Amino acid sequence: MQPSEILKKVRRLEITSKKIVDRGIAGSYHSVFRGRGMEFSEVREYQPGDDVRSIDWNVTARMGSPFVKIFVEERELTVMLLVDASASLRFGSHGEYKSTLAAEVAALVAFAAQRNNDRVGLLLATDRVERYIPPRRGEAHALQVLREILYFEPEGRSTNLAQALAHFHNIHRRRAVVFVLSDFLEGNLEALARTARLVNQRHDVIAVRIRDALEERVPKAGLVEFEDPETGKIVLVDTGSRAWRRAFTAEVRAREEAFAGFLREAQVDHLVLRTGEPYWPPLARFMKERTRRRRAA
Repeated sequence: MQPSEILKKVRRLEITSKKIVDRGIAGSYHSVFRGRGMEFSEVREYQPGDDVRSIDWNVTARMGSPFVKIFVEERELTVMLLVDASASLRFGSHGEYKSTLAAEVAALVAFAAQRNNDRVGLLLATDRVERYIPPRRGEAHALQVLREILYFEPEGRSTNLAQALAHFHNIHRRRAVVFVLSDFLEGNLEALARTARLVNQRHDVIAVRIRDALEERVPKAGLVEFEDPETGKIVLVDTGSRAWRRAFTAEVRAREEAFAGFLREAQVDHLVLRTGEPYWPPLARFMKERTRRRRAA
């Protein structure tokens, strides 16, 4: 693709994302993600009404009178986009690839963060860490992140998101909101959920599952060759068999339910988006529900 075509596509996605942000997502973003962490500010003498759990016993022992720790809401937020760049994302049956939908959602989050003067970073992953862009502020940086998501050519084809999450956890000590955008079509989802639980203890991990209808229900179409995009393996399937179609759908549902259960146990929020469908409504519902739960807590 020519540089001029790349710039046009980036510009179109930028305009679309900013329009959605202007329609109200900026406020939702602020209420859902800002201020979820607290940072230490100072210690001061205990005053009637202070929470006794905030007493700093070390300072109290040195000074001979009660002192409490004062925390303030974090003034800035770091957003990390962990995007699956494996071959299985380059599939779609409704006029767009799953990778394109992932890029659109990532762009929306990046420009919402940029509007709030937050830092945005990117980690592209396959079965290895392909590309890491440290979090920074600014519109130019958000555009760089978007260009990388759209046009980076990975070396790997398969998926190892647990490795990518662990890599980020090791190099980024300060708390961040981590959006994992993937179809999560990898072998050991339970191991991935365990890693997500560990990372979620420091950060705020959100799993965004990108799906395509053809991956959930195969239509009756006779003998069809299916190719695994990550391994290249080809199998011939008789989609005319009602028993096979039922078994396929049941297996997909069981996998989805199991993964959702793993994420609940890990206390990781997640949502499902599908190609060919507007992504803003389910994202808005997710934010509304998350805000409701946060206020209730």
